[in-house]
Amino acid sequence: MRKFLYVLAAMLMVLAGCSGADDGTKPKEEKGKAQDQDQEAVVPVDNLEAVAENLQVPWSINKLGETFYLSERPGTIVKVEDGRMTRQKVSLKKGLAQAAEAGLLGFVLAPDFEQSTKAFAYYTYENGTGQFNRIVELTLKNNEWIEGKLLLDKIPSGRFHHGGRLKIGPDGKLYATAGDAAATPEIAQDLDSLGGKILRLNLDGSVPEDNPFTGSYVYSYGHRNPQGMAWEKDGTMYASEHGPSAHDEINIIEGGKNYGWPEITGDEKKQGMKTPLFQSGDNTWAPSGMAVHDGKLYVATLRGNALREFDPAAKTTREVVNGVGRIRDVLIDGGYVYFISNNTDGRGTPAAGDDKLYRVRIEDIIK
Repeated sequence: MRKFLYVLAAMLMVLAGCSGADDGTKPKEEKGKAQDQDQEAVVPVDNLEAVAENLQVPWSINKLGETFYLSERPGTIVKVEDGRMTRQKVSLKKGLAQAAEAGLLGFVLAPDFEQSTKAFAYYTYENGTGQFNRIVELTLKNNEWIEGKLLLDKIPSGRFHHGGRLKIGPDGKLYATAGDAAATPEIAQDLDSLGGKILRLNLDGSVPEDNPFTGSYVYSYGHRNPQGMAWEKDGTMYASEHGPSAHDEINIIEGGKNYGWPEITGDEKKQGMKTPLFQSGDNTWAPSGMAVHDGKLYVATLRGNALREFDPAAKTTREVVNGVGRIRDVLIDGGYVYFISNNTDGRGTPAAGDDKLYRVRIEDIIK
């Protein structure tokens, strides 16, 4: 009976959650909810610079020097260098799944990329037994990315909630966000499942000896659909997460901790479970990629159609860029904030030239 209720709840969440239409109602104030500041964006759209255009459902941003590598969900990597854009083929061993939100998702260059030409990717695939996510090593050869070593396989997948973000942490480990596969939210509480988790791997695919659960890739659990990760200079780790019918979250991540899904949402409390640093109450952000600068978090939001700043000290949030539609990922480097729109993902309204990689000076968005 309990499993049936989970499945029924998940179906209702898919209909009413982050992918649904905005009903236009004013969100009520909720205890513990992040306080919104003036919603007039700091940066006018006319002040944004488009670094690249005509992207196809871009998902992640990598930057090495002045060269960008952007993953695209249909299965390509876009290289942007000296104003020129090259779409590079990605040869994978499994066919990409066609489910909503699926495809080639997370992508991160290896620390020694300039010597090894290697990177890591997270993608959704189908085979005769079902649909799954996997983490693999890619090697760039003659302008083509070729799948090599398999690092981790059979991460649960479903119609929605694939997770998919990859980041290399300050400890040199590879971190991955994994969703709850939508129809089976209870797996987020199951330490024997990789779904609904943040995972931590050595770069060779082995389990780090200092992971919180011996022999397990699980770093934290009780997540619904985490899609962003970032670290402060002192090592504090943050993650963004899509909630059910709003109640989106920004969490401080600690190894071995339980973040509650599906037992608690928003500011609900239960012994042994963590409540979020920020949560959206009855509003919906659908937060995705994130970055940290000068003690503040900058988070790409999809349903929120904005780049949003979070101030952990003041417990406030505000939009700093809007007017370009859905935003999937953000990166801060060299005095600039870079972000990619995601209006071609089937849920947005593409404008001419969409999707785009934008940039704006960090000093222009700081109050």
